[in-house]
Amino acid sequence: MRLLEPRRMRLLLALGTVSTVGAGGLSGCAYDDSCYDRRLCVTPPTSLCDGDPTTVPALDECGVFVSASSGDDSNPGTKGAPVKTLQHAIGLAASGRGHGEAPTRRVYACGGAFEEKTTLPSGVDLWGGRLCDGGDWSYDGSFGAPDHPTIIAPPVGIPLRVITGEEEGATSTVFGMRIVAADASASDGKSSIAMILSPGARAIVRAGAIVAGNGKDGEPGEDMPSERATDGLVGNDGADACTTDVATGALPVVTACGDGIESTGGYGGDGGLESGGDGAPGQPGPAANPDGTGRAGVGAGSETCTEGTDGAAGTPSGRAAGAVGPGELTEREGWVGVRGQDGKRGGVGQGGGGGGGSKGRGDMVACRAGAPRAGAAGGSGGSGGCGGEGGKGGGHGGASIGVVALQGSALMLEATRVTPGNGGRGGVGGTGQPGGAGRAGGDGGKGMDGLWHACDGGKGGDGGRGGDAGGGLGGPSCAVASVAAHVSFGPDAALRQGTPGEGGLAGNAASLDDDEGKGARGAANAWCAFDVPDPERPR
Repeated sequence: MRLLEPRRMRLLLALGTVSTVGAGGLSGCAYDDSCYDRRLCVTPPTSLCDGDPTTVPALDECGVFVSASSGDDSNPGTKGAPVKTLQHAIGLAASGRGHGEAPTRRVYACGGAFEEKTTLPSGVDLWGGRLCDGGDWSYDGSFGAPDHPTIIAPPVGIPLRVITGEEEGATSTVFGMRIVAADASASDGKSSIAMILSPGARAIVRAGAIVAGNGKDGEPGEDMPSERATDGLVGNDGADACTTDVATGALPVVTACGDGIESTGGYGGDGGLESGGDGAPGQPGPAANPDGTGRAGVGAGSETCTEGTDGAAGTPSGRAAGAVGPGELTEREGWVGVRGQDGKRGGVGQGGGGGGGSKGRGDMVACRAGAPRAGAAGGSGGSGGCGGEGGKGGGHGGASIGVVALQGSALMLEATRVTPGNGGRGGVGGTGQPGGAGRAGGDGGKGMDGLWHACDGGKGGDGGRGGDAGGGLGGPSCAVASVAAHVSFGPDAALRQGTPGEGGLAGNAASLDDDEGKGARGAANAWCAFDVPDPERPR
């Protein structure tokens, strides 16, 4: 016994030395070979602030304290004098309380609702679920104790953004927090995104819940006016015979339709003495013209003149395509979808051909002696109507996403439930405008004293109807959405899945089963992996 007693004393002294070490960074045994049983050596924490969030003591030197109910942002953020807002607490934790105090890099949050958008630099921890009524700020279980959850739930905006901090590669731990996004609360007024990791940010979310609300339906595309587009103009009449020595054919009429697009009725043929001139064709003429639309009338010679033919109607535009693709993850909005394609303008109606001119002398008749000698001039063609404007594409529905992890970020979920809502339906495409009406050609001049009449111009073609627009993309529903990010799931991570939004119908769709021009349905997965956006893709 006497031989064992000194050894036992040295062991007790050694253990006492270990147990009284504070934040000095001691590791291993605090004694030498006098410790006869190495199995009893203790490795204490490197700091009193280190350890499991559920058991480590909440000390003033370990973090900044925040209480929505009893705090004041003019306070220093200690246990006895907490601040009121999370963002102010995070700022103190990241930079220090002042007076040369080192940053604590941690925030202790009381149970309660924080109705504020929050930005967290990587490397600053956010520990919620604190029982503050008794003053010890111990962890009481953010979900096991209903009276003490810590909730970040602003009425608008992204509840929590994690950004890169000053220390490269630093990681934030978000513990015991419930992060809740309101319906359609993102900056676009459509999507609901609960949390975003900016490019390069790093975060571990433990013992928490992330809840996204519902996305909003996309706005309908703009309908074009139900009134016709600009109508054509009636052609000019040709001069009568024997009224002038030079009977110039009727001048053309022009309908300006915007964007440099015009419809022009053809010139009328000149009135001559021995023969009439040919009219001019209506414009714009088709590349191939097997039907002979808008052709010029032939002037009188051995036979009477011919009329200009009617111009072709403008081609109506069909339905535009609905939106396709997954959309794109962004730092500002979280997700941006795709609109339906706009309808195209209808084709302009072709102008009518100008009528052929006549002549002032026949086999047995002529203009009276001493009167002007020219025959009647042909009427010009009427101009065609303008094409109708195309409807505008339906807007995309809003997304519902729990966490968005952007390029180069790292996300770990442990014992955390992520629940998205439903994506918004894509907007209906707008309807196109009816084309303008083509107008009649001008009358050919009248013959006098038994001379042949000149010929009429052709009617301008009607403008084509503008195309109906496609429907917008439905909004996705994803627990986690990432692009070129490192995402991992630890024990008890539970990812739920909501219902994505249906694509919007095209303008003038006859029924819900009319899929032509309908936008695509939104993505729906527990984890949605997006491609890196193509910088060449039109926005």
